[in-house]
Amino acid sequence: MTALAPYLSTFLREHLPRERNASIHTSETYAYNFQLLVCFASDRLKIKPSQLEIEQLNAPLVLAFLEHIESKRGNSARTRNVRLAAINSFFRFLECRLPSSLDQSCQIHAIVMKKTDQRLISSLTRDEVQALLNAPDPHTASGTRDRAMLYLAFATGLRVSELIGLQMDQLETRAPATIHVMGKGRRERVLPLWKEVTVALKAWLAIRPTTRDRELFLNASGHAMTRSGFEYILTKHVAAAKEKQPSMSKKRISPHVLRHTCAMHTLQATGDIRKVSLWLGHASMQSTEIYLRADPTEKLESLTNMTPPILRRGHFSAPDKLLAMLKEAGNPKNMRCNFT
Repeated sequence: MTALAPYLSTFLREHLPRERNASIHTSETYAYNFQLLVCFASDRLKIKPSQLEIEQLNAPLVLAFLEHIESKRGNSARTRNVRLAAINSFFRFLECRLPSSLDQSCQIHAIVMKKTDQRLISSLTRDEVQALLNAPDPHTASGTRDRAMLYLAFATGLRVSELIGLQMDQLETRAPATIHVMGKGRRERVLPLWKEVTVALKAWLAIRPTTRDRELFLNASGHAMTRSGFEYILTKHVAAAKEKQPSMSKKRISPHVLRHTCAMHTLQATGDIRKVSLWLGHASMQSTEIYLRADPTEKLESLTNMTPPILRRGHFSAPDKLLAMLKEAGNPKNMRCNFT
């Protein structure tokens, strides 16, 4: 039997950041995935987490864990697939370091990913965006910071990890104002800023506390803003914006919705899906196609360019039910011979 803790520690602290060059956000996500798995296994096996052994994380236990997070925690199939992907990655890491786990690893890799619905993305209208941007109080330090964050998130379509991880030296406020972003998959991109965004950022920089943290946005304690901190800020200002725009009450507005909103407005302004892909930092055009499915503009253009066929007028009379039944019964294809 092999202790789980040393291998899991090496996977999270050395393999991901050093060998795979994974971002801090990726490492944190993997660590949270295994925190859920270890707690579940510990409770199910009635032992301490530090006493868990790799052989105990077999396919039946992993399946039970995946069912647990769906039924008890209310996670979606997409989230379930993310948890399973992290577990698969760990066992691929084990295969060359612990050959005895190869059979166990193959059984876990055989667990299939669930199919998920490709739903249309949710975004905000221009009036709803304006109501949200006007929600923070610019006469307070926190309101000035929040307005700058919301303006930047909407105008650039940054992922929340990119927004809170933005460093001071990644911002250039001199004309033309830009930000230098290190995105997902370690893909870099430079984005220009609107004049209004630059004004909001300069207002925040003028009152930003001087601390050792180099992140652009700080929390009330003077430390780097966290993901949960920005989610709290967004939720607070969405509640205030709903009073001005009641239509927002029908939408579930998360930080990623601001990214979707930026993409939809960029697509409607340019009509070029390639520019949207470059703006958002997507690895391929397939990731950007969701915005084409949600935008009816191009579909309406196709509709206006098409000539619908002319239908010939006719008269419809309902068939007699008895005659319809007799005709159906007399069809040889509908005859069935039963042999006993």
